Amino acid sequence: MSFLRRRKGTDSSKFQNLRCNIVKEDEKNNPYESPRKESYNSKKWSCWDSCCWFIGFVCSVWWFLLLLYNTMPASIPQYVTEAITGPLTDPPGVKLRKEGLTVNHPVVFVPGIVTGGLELWEGHQCAEGLFRKRLWGGSFGELYKRPLCWAQHMSLDNETGLDPPGIRVRPVSGLVAADYFAAGYFVWAVLIANLAQIGYEEKTMYMAAYDWRLSFQNTEVRDQTLSRIKSNMELMVATNGGKKVVVIPHSMGVLYFLHFMKWVEAPTPMGGGGGSEWCAKHIKAVMNIGGPFLGVPKSVSGLFSVEARDIAIASLMECELLNRTFAPGFLDKDVFGLQTFQHLMRMTRTWDSTMSMIPKGGETIWGGLDWSPEGSSFNCGAKTLRNNSINNMDQIPNINLANMKNVNYGRIISFGKDVAEAHSSKIERVDLLDSMKADMLANLTNCDIWIEYHDIGDHRIKAVADYKVYTAGSILDLLHFVSPKLMARGG
Repeated sequence: MSFLRRRKGTDSSKFQNLRCNIVKEDEKNNPYESPRKESYNSKKWSCWDSCCWFIGFVCSVWWFLLLLYNTMPASIPQYVTEAITGPLTDPPGVKLRKEGLTVNHPVVFVPGIVTGGLELWEGHQCAEGLFRKRLWGGSFGELYKRPLCWAQHMSLDNETGLDPPGIRVRPVSGLVAADYFAAGYFVWAVLIANLAQIGYEEKTMYMAAYDWRLSFQNTEVRDQTLSRIKSNMELMVATNGGKKVVVIPHSMGVLYFLHFMKWVEAPTPMGGGGGSEWCAKHIKAVMNIGGPFLGVPKSVSGLFSVEARDIAIASLMECELLNRTFAPGFLDKDVFGLQTFQHLMRMTRTWDSTMSMIPKGGETIWGGLDWSPEGSSFNCGAKTLRNNSINNMDQIPNINLANMKNVNYGRIISFGKDVAEAHSSKIERVDLLDSMKADMLANLTNCDIWIEYHDIGDHRIKAVADYKVYTAGSILDLLHFVSPKLMARGG
């Protein structure tokens, strides 16, 4: 039995040796096959492989769902929505149509600041291929592709307030001028659609688009916009059976239309020559939306430092003048050393329309060093309490009275949170006017935030901060200090 076992073991070892010889012979005959099999069998699944497969899976599912969404009937999404939330309510236009309302008075829309599209008609070589393409409104793609070229063409001449040499940027015409500010951010589109439900169309609706960068009177000087509005309103009255127009201005458009009504009745050549009865003959009603009759405090900070970090990308445009409607992180940084932030600040200071948005009424309306209409409110870390009566605080849940601070919003600009909360008797300030009269010194810094074209010396920059607090009564002095050319044109 031991012999048999040894014989069996011997045969087994010979078999193994024979098998190894065969494998080696195969490797000689095909030297590439065996290493590939060995590497394949010994390869381990890495984290990188998992990430690639996951990304591929997500992209495949995304494209499949996108294809499915585009090929399915248009009624299916609405059917699914109604199945989940119940029947959708009719939009206002459909409700009015069911009530029997139809077209009556023609309608004129007056858009506000920054909501009207601007397109290029003539430009420098860097703007090649952009003829009649939107530089403002739409996708803002050119801002990211060529920021310096875009800022150059969106700027006005700093001496005249009109077009720079070799550049012509004009407002988009028609209802598309301000129906959407950007993809997904409507302005007038919903109102236009609802009016269309009861029979309105382009002959009974008119978008009074204008170049919102220009001063109000310069829109007439350069583009004859006020004359065009006058002619179109007269035409709409004449072609609609003598029915007067209903005007719907929004934001700065409210101020612009107020200027129009004074202009149209004033005698030529400075006015429209319509006479004192023109508005009564052609205007049925004016429905203002968000009119900044007393100005916008943020316009001051916008002119001062283009500061608007609390406003997100494009939803934020209207009553927040000169807010960044672009990605703030992009403009805060130098792109390949181009200093886009400084160029943006210089650009906005050529827009004379900002003068119409400066707070009006002085300290009587906006408050002074030690009082403001808002009264008490939370500190910056808590939700703002916008209520003039502190007696109503017990009706608001989850309020921590320890967080309440006497922040005075009459101080429109202050250098430091402690200064914003300190009593006026504890604030030491230099005389800003005396500093303005001082001799100009060369600016040796690279700081463009406080200055205009390096015209202000370092000692004057320090005086701005040393003055510490600015109210509605002193912001004009500040703007004369940091933006003299803009204020000279406004004067």
